[in-house]
Amino acid sequence: MEWAKERKRTLMEKYTYEEFVEEVRHFLLKELDLREKQIYFEAKDENGMTPNGDRLFIECRANASGKEVCGIHIEEMYADYQDGITVEKIGNLIKKEIEKIKVSGIMEKTKDLNNYQKMKKDLFIRLLNKKRHEKELKNAVYKEVGDIVGVLYLRLGRQDGCISSMKIRKDILKEWKLTEEEVWKNAVENTSLMTPPRIYRWEELLVTPLYSGDDFMNDEKLYFLDRENFAGLCLSTALRTNGAVAVFLPGVAQRLADLLNDSFYIVFTSIHEAMIHAAQNVYPEDLIKVMHDSIKEATSEQDFLTDKLYFYNRNEEKIAQYNPKTAIIDVHFPINPEE
Repeated sequence: MEWAKERKRTLMEKYTYEEFVEEVRHFLLKELDLREKQIYFEAKDENGMTPNGDRLFIECRANASGKEVCGIHIEEMYADYQDGITVEKIGNLIKKEIEKIKVSGIMEKTKDLNNYQKMKKDLFIRLLNKKRHEKELKNAVYKEVGDIVGVLYLRLGRQDGCISSMKIRKDILKEWKLTEEEVWKNAVENTSLMTPPRIYRWEELLVTPLYSGDDFMNDEKLYFLDRENFAGLCLSTALRTNGAVAVFLPGVAQRLADLLNDSFYIVFTSIHEAMIHAAQNVYPEDLIKVMHDSIKEATSEQDFLTDKLYFYNRNEEKIAQYNPKTAIIDVHFPINPEE
């Protein structure tokens, strides 16, 4: 690419922040076929358009009612650049997101971002690995246990069968004039409604393409589990996307423990599902070995959640990271605000 040749630097030489902003702007000008006035930088201004940090503004669409402009938190991008991600890769990531926004109608949604009453029905929780997402969690709203964090997101729409979303920043809660606990409680309830927890039986998955899992939380239906199932139960959600969160939703872990009549180990094979193993059926050391092999062979970097084993104590009604020295680390994940 000519752009890359013209602006090539040595591996040891880094752009200053100002140079980086200009490089990204120049890249997007060409890649998105923009005019100069359609992409511009605004420094942080507590009394202006950028009270929460520097932004690179990009005009996504213009119509009779006005312009739709997307603001990129460019300081976060610069942190990624300092960690070794190239300008070209960062530029392509921004380009991809802008192109999604143009066809998804997301801009209409974000116009009301300051209005909690309009946004609250679309708040939900997604799980991430804390260490791998440490920088982007700096301004995020989250709760944690072990190396897992539950992060507050806003659903913007659905595209190609997936949910388009954005993290909610702490400063937005200030504009809503609400506490984290108030917003969190609502988001947890929404998550259960948006993506109801489901158990998936392997034999059914293999023979029934449209199989959508078993609704084991419905008290009106009799549901039985094979307590001698040494292979474990596959827990996810009705969407089977970001379904590992299911085990942290209100009542789910206790319901599983009641059905198994036992405490249980949790193997998070990815962000999309978790394997549930009755404590009486397995040795944790064996689960850890199988988990590491499975993650290495079948879990992509993008879908990775954790390589640590977790445990649900039926008597204490707590999920914690398993520790072979102490059996259980007493760290509770308060994703259910009622606890």
